[in-house]
Amino acid sequence: MCGISGIYHAKARMREKEEIYEKALKKMNKRIRHRGPDEEGIYLRDHCGLAHVRLSILDLKKGQQPMVVRVENKEYAIAYNGEIYNMKELQRQIQAQGMKLSTNCDTEVILKGYILWGEEIAKKLNGIFAFAIWEEEKKKLILCRDPLGVKPLFYYRKEGQLLFSSEIKSLLSYHPNLARCNKRGLGELLSLGPAHTPGRTVYEEIREIKPGRICSMTEGEFKEHRYWQLEGREHKENREQTIEKVSFLVEDAVKKQMLADIPLCTFLSGGLDSSIVSAIAARTKREEKQILTTYSFDFVGNEEHFLSNSFQPSRDAPYAKEMAEYLRSNHQVLWCDSKQLYEYLLPAMRARDYPCMADVESSLFYFCKKVSEKFKVTLTGECADEIFGGYPWFYKQELFERKAFPWSYDMATRKLLLKEEILSEINLDEYSHKAYEATIKETPTFSGDSPQEARRRELMYLNLRWFMATLLERMDRTSMHHGLEARVPFADIRIVEYLYNVPWEFKFMDGMEKGLLRYAARKWLPDSVLFRKKSPYPKTYDPAYERLLRKAFEEMLERKQEPIHQLLDAKKAKELLGQNLSYTAPWYGQLMAGPQLLAYYLQMNGWMKEYGVRIM
Repeated sequence: MCGISGIYHAKARMREKEEIYEKALKKMNKRIRHRGPDEEGIYLRDHCGLAHVRLSILDLKKGQQPMVVRVENKEYAIAYNGEIYNMKELQRQIQAQGMKLSTNCDTEVILKGYILWGEEIAKKLNGIFAFAIWEEEKKKLILCRDPLGVKPLFYYRKEGQLLFSSEIKSLLSYHPNLARCNKRGLGELLSLGPAHTPGRTVYEEIREIKPGRICSMTEGEFKEHRYWQLEGREHKENREQTIEKVSFLVEDAVKKQMLADIPLCTFLSGGLDSSIVSAIAARTKREEKQILTTYSFDFVGNEEHFLSNSFQPSRDAPYAKEMAEYLRSNHQVLWCDSKQLYEYLLPAMRARDYPCMADVESSLFYFCKKVSEKFKVTLTGECADEIFGGYPWFYKQELFERKAFPWSYDMATRKLLLKEEILSEINLDEYSHKAYEATIKETPTFSGDSPQEARRRELMYLNLRWFMATLLERMDRTSMHHGLEARVPFADIRIVEYLYNVPWEFKFMDGMEKGLLRYAARKWLPDSVLFRKKSPYPKTYDPAYERLLRKAFEEMLERKQEPIHQLLDAKKAKELLGQNLSYTAPWYGQLMAGPQLLAYYLQMNGWMKEYGVRIM
């Protein structure tokens, strides 16, 4: 896993100003060095420069980037971030075409595959990736991103020029004036945040390559096309065949994603999803006469303050301990206290380059920092709920029928602190509803669906394009900021494509949330974990955290020079601080409520101030 950046200019002779452009590329590299602290490289030609920082995982000696090859006197170069899990199969196909491979890394597989098959190579890849390829003869730049958007790729384009990078901060290092947020950007922040519309960002002129897309620049002309899309079709397997197929796909995905030339670990919460991944990984390691290391996370004070509720019916700790003993793993428990949770709010924002999931993100940022001290690769249970229908909006009638984003349908909490003129200028309900409707219209359908199945297909597509995308972005930034590669086996494209067409009666098998996955995992888990009621990512219940937020928020309000005053109504804010925030309705997901609203605005203020953001 790595970080990539680059500059394209249709009319410039960049090598005539080599020192200037090399300096710019090195500066872009420096801003994302955390993604690849092991090595860095620069490639420069007249119209294109590529930059790369490397996290060494495969072929440690020969995998340097940007990688350059010559075939029939034609030069090709690649800068790539990701992992290709069907690398070995593609290696065989490439060699069968008579093309030699000189390394054992997936970078060369992508580049040689592109030379053989052109842009069709993207359809052959099973993995997580974002890459840039330069064809020197054609003066053509290709940018490509994986189907689900697991790996990031942002760009800025104007008048035949294009900048791109794995993270926005790298673009801003080249072009600081891009730190502008217009009315649409505020709509993203205030009505959709911490999510954002696919292809957009909160910055006025910075875009992202959409998942499943290839873009190109030739002679200053920008083109974009989709190479992958979900398809609605009939599901023909019966119950037992479906269970067997899911069991195979999940196990194969985990095993494929254990590909590495260095040790790896797993995150083990004690929930269904991470337990499945850890169980398969532990068994695979035992076959190699190795012991898997597993990590679980918790918060100081939760032993005393935890309150069971419908969203979090039980603590993870006892189940994580049980699973670790069951797997005979080398288990480590990491603890985060309230002070650390608060102190990492701004570092988590800096990792994302804009306000994010508040303490949900700052805690993961902290935990990934601790794991990265011993490992470069980890496997997680992320994405199973989106794909197997584990969230309440898939089966609770009032959420199922609601024509809005089910994780963010009530704008009341979002409006609590905003100035009336902001609310008048940006209709939060309308902005959110338009984004929702646009996604519904592009949902891949199947003519044989009942109205209920069609609705669940819409919900799954909404989850893939929005909720899961936000969680994947969270996982990428919090892990890669510390040089830790977090892999997501449940986001294997084969699983996603298959589950998209599995009917709800199978997914909700025997009336259980994720019933299909539970039955598919019977051979891996004890019943106590296999049939445990879903509990989401943990949160702190220590009142000390809320006290820290209140104090920081009050101090921010007193400082009149803070940029957040452009948005916040001080009187409304003081009224909210006088209330019990525990009773504030969630405004994103199931766990982001009153305290997280304060944290989000603290992040927003830090973002506006540190990044010099101009509200247009």
